[in-house]
Amino acid sequence: MKYLLVSLAILVRVSIINAQDAPWKIVPGKITSAWAEEVDQENVLPEYPRPQMIRENWQNLNGLWNYALEAKTDGDDIPTQFQGKILVPFAIESALSGVAKRVGKDSVLWYKTTVKVPSKLRKETVLLHFGAVDWLADVYVNGIKVGTHRGGYDPFSFDITAALKKGGDQEIAVRVWDPTDEGPQARGKQVKKPEGIWYTPVTGIWQTVWLESVPKTHITSTKQTPDVDKKTLKVSADIQNLQTNDKLRITAFDGRTKISEKVINGNEEAVLEIEEPKLWSPASPFLYDLKITVIRNGKAVDEVDSYFAMRKISMEPDVEGTQRMLLNNEFVFQFGPLDQGWWPDGLYTAPTEEALAFDIEKTKEMGFNMIRKHVKVEAARWYYLADKLGMLVWQDMPSGDLGNRWNPKPGVEGLQTDKDRTKESIEIFREEWAEIMKDLHNFPSIVVWVPFNEAWGQFKTAEITNWTLERDPSRLVNSASGGNFEPVGHIIDIHNYPEPAMPRADLFGKDQILVLGEYGGLGLPVEGHTWQEKDNWGYRSFQNKEELFDKYKEYISKIADLIRRGLSAAVYTQTTDVEVETNGLMTYDRKVIKLAPEKLSEIHQVLYDKYLVEME
Repeated sequence: MKYLLVSLAILVRVSIINAQDAPWKIVPGKITSAWAEEVDQENVLPEYPRPQMIRENWQNLNGLWNYALEAKTDGDDIPTQFQGKILVPFAIESALSGVAKRVGKDSVLWYKTTVKVPSKLRKETVLLHFGAVDWLADVYVNGIKVGTHRGGYDPFSFDITAALKKGGDQEIAVRVWDPTDEGPQARGKQVKKPEGIWYTPVTGIWQTVWLESVPKTHITSTKQTPDVDKKTLKVSADIQNLQTNDKLRITAFDGRTKISEKVINGNEEAVLEIEEPKLWSPASPFLYDLKITVIRNGKAVDEVDSYFAMRKISMEPDVEGTQRMLLNNEFVFQFGPLDQGWWPDGLYTAPTEEALAFDIEKTKEMGFNMIRKHVKVEAARWYYLADKLGMLVWQDMPSGDLGNRWNPKPGVEGLQTDKDRTKESIEIFREEWAEIMKDLHNFPSIVVWVPFNEAWGQFKTAEITNWTLERDPSRLVNSASGGNFEPVGHIIDIHNYPEPAMPRADLFGKDQILVLGEYGGLGLPVEGHTWQEKDNWGYRSFQNKEELFDKYKEYISKIADLIRRGLSAAVYTQTTDVEVETNGLMTYDRKVIKLAPEKLSEIHQVLYDKYLVEME
């Protein structure tokens, strides 16, 4: 018996070692995108992860880490044994992680890696950055807890300088707990039992992890707000360890040509004059470069490179008195797909930068000028690509804490409209939504904030909408896309499947912009390119591409008529198939484009004709 127990112990130990030493590979069993084969475990998502605030001295920590799953009750001691390797930054449930395991509310996920920090990074303050970790993360460096962060969609960082050892290897460990749909936090479409419009959970690290060297006095964030009418750009910065006489120098460039510069006190806001501004739009997505420098006694202490665009989003009534959505003081009908940002191999995380750009590029080729980013926040590089390629973005707050009733008929009395969320739930929502808006503020592509989708956790609608407006008066706010309507915010937004429809102009048109926030959902499963072989789902299914195109074209002609009657924007469901949903313009693996981009672009042009709307 003693010999048997010893043998079992040896077998267990050997199996753990073998698991840790096993080469990484994609977990088979589901479809994958073409870019999955390009993922290199030694060079995963190598691009600089923060394009709005660039420094040169950084180190990418993506790659193979150790992982362990433990019971939530096991405490917070870093495990001494791990179950295998996981490819960061792909969520543990994904095929690209090399693991494809579920976690759940009763377990925690541990990560551990050992890194060498080069001397060029250790000369000053060292920051450890996480693009996003879902949901509650405790971070340790060399066994020292350096911080805790809650929130699955916003970036965070910790100063780990004091925790670093002299020379040698540095150990980083992360403990993650995520209750998915059994907690009060934002989680978008994630559920523990995926079906229909609900998808696989995403737990743990799902965006780039990286180190950065910064001076003791350094810029932690910037805020850049254009004013097209005044031909100015407002710029301010949050600066760590700012000294009394420190200055901030902000310089704007058109290519290599300096066009404006201001030097201010470090805690002030600069106003740069931008003469003869080149306006950003989907037709001409011009970006200016920006350099922001902390100056002390005439010398640069810290400096970051950024960019900005001169772009205005606003509303004005047309000759009929109906509110219209304007871009740079002109009516431009905004039309785009509902974009969920899911991948069959990486779930929340695109396999490569090329893959990340693909959806935006194809959307543009199809003749759309807008994307509604649906109950998910993307990595910063996605918004940079939208800025660069010229794509308007409506940004949803990821939904969570669902359970209230949906009243799709405005004016009907007696039905519950707002959920009575707990104090903890409200704090979590406000904390993360505020951080998301702050982190994404500088991306000019974003023109609309959407706090709620339908009635999914919708609460204190007027209060949250006005709070959102106060935090960013430079953009429009769509209080509840397809949700329970209240006379607050800039936009009234209905969802209607499958045919296009619009809110009643006699009820809303004088005060709010009229929008069709979701319609369509026309399904076409493509054999060999579906998440599962049968029981796939769409709002309405077709047998072939020809039938699908005919119905799609019919709906476009109906939208053109709705524009004449007061509609300012429409969102078609959706960019790609997602898991069992097969109503995408492309398959989930992006290998089949169901409707030819050039044909879509051709029929979409009628929606952008100026004659449809006469402004005052």
